[in-house]
Amino acid sequence: MKINEVAKLTGVTVRALHYYDKIGLLKPEEITEAGYRIYSENDLETLQQILFFRELDFSLNEIKEMIQNPLYDKTEALEKQKELLMQKRARLDELITLVEGTLKGEREMSFKEFDMTEIEENKKKYAEEVKERWGTTKAYAEYENKAVSDEEYQQKMLGMNVLLKEFAKKRHLAPESGEVQELVEKWKDYITGNFYHCTKEILSGLGIMYAADERFAKNIDKNGEGTAEFMSKAIAVFCQG
Repeated sequence: MKINEVAKLTGVTVRALHYYDKIGLLKPEEITEAGYRIYSENDLETLQQILFFRELDFSLNEIKEMIQNPLYDKTEALEKQKELLMQKRARLDELITLVEGTLKGEREMSFKEFDMTEIEENKKKYAEEVKERWGTTKAYAEYENKAVSDEEYQQKMLGMNVLLKEFAKKRHLAPESGEVQELVEKWKDYITGNFYHCTKEILSGLGIMYAADERFAKNIDKNGEGTAEFMSKAIAVFCQG
């Protein structure tokens, strides 16, 4: 889909799409020899994610940091966005009720409906949660500086999924077994080669998060129930060595 078609479909201006490309937030799948930007279905899905975050008043830098997180979970993000949007809708419903009452002549001077504190706190909590995991770390900064095309990024994620499936296949083995420990080393090397320098300290933290964080565990366990816990134990053994 050409950029003008995307602009017409989404309501996002051509100028904005050019800017998203310039800052690395949304790069088209292809730029033709004539200079036309061609957007794929995956690009449109990413744009939808961007617009959801914009609706929640996240900055473009915050959005870029979140959606380019190597472990970004779109489904989990949509669930959180829905929760925040419902809170926003509830506030608007209260404001509408207040306006209707005022039009009917009611003179109750209520201002609580204008309060954005809860919504802002929840939005801030969500953004800080992502930043705390990745955004402010040296490792994430290194990853962010490794500019790659969407195709290259998808290839990297496919490589991660291959290794996750290997962990799932071996979860009947002891975490400390040589075969499993070799796989942990492959995982560590893959992160270093494709995202950022993964030290044992960083890997140890990742291992804890895989099992302790419900969202990461759910995503990893798509490859087989218990894979996240198994990886966590195997990584713990590796990092103690």
